[in-house]
Amino acid sequence: MKISKIQTHIIRVPVDEPLAGGPAAPGATREFVTLRMGTDAGIEGIGYTFFGAALTGALKHAVDALGELAIGEDPLRTEAVAAKLRTAAAGSGPGGILTLALSAIDIALWDIRGKALNLPLWQMLGGHRERVPTYASGALMRTFPLEHLVKAGPRLVEKGFRQMKTQLALPGTPRRSAKSSASGACAKPSARTST
Repeated sequence: MKISKIQTHIIRVPVDEPLAGGPAAPGATREFVTLRMGTDAGIEGIGYTFFGAALTGALKHAVDALGELAIGEDPLRTEAVAAKLRTAAAGSGPGGILTLALSAIDIALWDIRGKALNLPLWQMLGGHRERVPTYASGALMRTFPLEHLVKAGPRLVEKGFRQMKTQLALPGTPRRSAKSSASGACAKPSARTST
């Protein structure tokens, strides 16, 4: 089996917060780059990546360029394809847009592999557990009003989440963030903060 074609798109999806019903900005969207990777065996893998803002077009071009280099390769040799693409883009460094573009290709390759072998991803990666814990992300953001944040945590606990990602720090020092949180009807921090 060989990779025979790639197709990318930029899609826009509404920005929402479904975990705890957070407020949405009317008309706000988030952009993703999607990748459809076809094979000569008729199996298609789908991947995606996200950068956002003004560089979404550049990310799409990076996925296109790397994807073209993958055509003709065996998609079941996931690590070999990734190594070839990293080598081809070596001058761009190990992070940044290269890693973001490569992630869409990697996801598509694993999707093809799973479909070809008729196995779920968790089994292909070792099958240590059939279930893994998840954490809630995106429900506790600094842009949300305090009234929502106070209710969001308990809602997440009611839904069964035991871990939550918070993005609540204020710009500036840890002391300023802790002081603002304490004065905003949140519990006072138990540990001292230093600058």
